[in-house]
Amino acid sequence: MRRILPFVVLMALAFGLLAVPQSNAQITVLAVGSLTHTRAGTYEDLSGLHYVLENGVRADELGGFGSGIAYAGGYTFLAVPDRGPNAVEFDDAIDNTVSYINRFHTIKMELEPNPSGSGLPFTLTPKLRKTTLLFSLTPLKYGSGDGLGVGSGTPPLNTFFRHYFTGRSDNFDPNHDSGYAKDARLDSESIRVSNDGRSVFISDEYGPYVYQFDRESGIRLRSFQLPSDFFVTDLQPVGADEITDNKVGRTANKGMEGLAITPDGKTLVGIMQNALIQDATAAKKLLRIVTMDVRSGQTTHEYAYLLTAGSGVSEILALNNHEFLVDERDGDGRANGDDAVVKQLFKIDLSNAVDVTNMDGTTAATHAVAKTLFLDLVQLLTANGIAAGNIPAKIEGLAFGPDIKCGHSKFHTLWVANDNDFLETVADANGNQIPNPNQFFVFGFTDADLAGSKLIPQPFGQGFHHRL
Repeated sequence: MRRILPFVVLMALAFGLLAVPQSNAQITVLAVGSLTHTRAGTYEDLSGLHYVLENGVRADELGGFGSGIAYAGGYTFLAVPDRGPNAVEFDDAIDNTVSYINRFHTIKMELEPNPSGSGLPFTLTPKLRKTTLLFSLTPLKYGSGDGLGVGSGTPPLNTFFRHYFTGRSDNFDPNHDSGYAKDARLDSESIRVSNDGRSVFISDEYGPYVYQFDRESGIRLRSFQLPSDFFVTDLQPVGADEITDNKVGRTANKGMEGLAITPDGKTLVGIMQNALIQDATAAKKLLRIVTMDVRSGQTTHEYAYLLTAGSGVSEILALNNHEFLVDERDGDGRANGDDAVVKQLFKIDLSNAVDVTNMDGTTAATHAVAKTLFLDLVQLLTANGIAAGNIPAKIEGLAFGPDIKCGHSKFHTLWVANDNDFLETVADANGNQIPNPNQFFVFGFTDADLAGSKLIPQPFGQGFHHRL
């Protein structure tokens, strides 16, 4: 591993990413696993939804769940898909979205020593244990489909007390802004677990929203209050139209992509994937970070983050109560038929960051948080024999897992997941169809790799017991 250090440092210096050179010499690839089979069948989740969506895809299609992952203690992780299989061409009038019911999956993942003596140190065979559907006790607003050439956006599973969230883009009330919590549309992108283990927090791109759901049942418990200038007022079922028709608010399909929870359980930290519409002209690389008080549900601060080489940010993960890892990436890699280029994790510290709540984009950009390169995923994976064309384009989920021993060394573990867009196969650079599973990449690192920072694991209480 030590021979890869010069390349990492040189690239970081070339892009001005490192304030102080640091070593990634101990970071190692421990295992790579994929989840394609369950007790329900191949690429079938455990939702029990045995019907077909508007575009012909199964309602129980297992995919997209690397959009966000969260550690829940022991060998348990939670994974959330995004808005559904809209990569399948269907109807441009609703951005090819369908009435896919939003959900999260409970997955058991345990590293097993690799007995072969070659390859990576551990093997990983993820096992799906449960699929939980997300719903509201009170009615939600669904699109009628009138004038769009499609039927109603109301899921067939709805009952008087269960109103399910879906990914369909026309499930909104045009008389309210995009922060209206009664809209049924939800593009879930990140998931975190409360310290008592009883609930989950999920961030979304449509609102953007941050919702809290009961972990066992999937019922929505509450909505967090985000800044009003993050919302658009002219809602459209086509994202490009929303961008054109609004001067303020989140950029369509690039809302609150990342969400972290501090280890003390008191603060949620959300990050936008791209610049707000009002920031994009003068400061297109400016992304806003929002902190939210878990107890009150209110926004407390806004901070500025500047993109380096990536086209957007997909995740944020808490190292401790003030330092975070940020997943910056481009759209290259498997699924796009080209080589992955930018999949980088940066470390930031909010303890002395400047609050930019009332600043315009140009001013806020001058107060961006400092960042240092923690890990270049493409560089490390290719150094371990994984071709750049096989590295997923959408590296989106980040979570810390349990510590593990490898030989005489003890490692912290970082789990990284991808969103496969619900596409079981994709074309490679030569036009050949290749498998395109959701994967989990597990990395081991030590305290030395944190360059003075300290990882504080999130504690989980005994309030939730899930039978694996």
